[in-house]
Amino acid sequence: MPHTADLRVEAWAPTREECLAEAVRGLVDSFAAVAGARPSGRAERHVTAGSDADLLVAVVDEVIYRLDADGEVPVRVAVRRARDSGVDLVMSVAAVEAVEIVGAAPKAASLHELRCEPDPAGRWSCGVTVDV
Repeated sequence: MPHTADLRVEAWAPTREECLAEAVRGLVDSFAAVAGARPSGRAERHVTAGSDADLLVAVVDEVIYRLDADGEVPVRVAVRRARDSGVDLVMSVAAVEAVEIVGAAPKAASLHELRCEPDPAGRWSCGVTVDV
């Protein structure tokens, strides 16, 4: 990345929703080792946006908000299609103290080189730059 305080998260999956979930998993893996962590709660959030790329930012921002405001880290993630073109983000979460921190905490998603789209075969990919 051009800036040392940036992280690039890229994900691929057969559907938009699974691609978003993979992006969240990649983000979490960049700063926390959650394998084997026991969830202490569940967080659900309905997320909407004007485009699929903006939806990626909104989902990433929700994870960052939960980490910063609530001290929660997703240990399991599911993203489901909602009726209004948005998604329902469902996370099993653990307190940040219950996971091993392995990297810098994310601060914000950037719009620089943001993408979330299907390829000609219909397989989804996304990419987002995150300030750490």
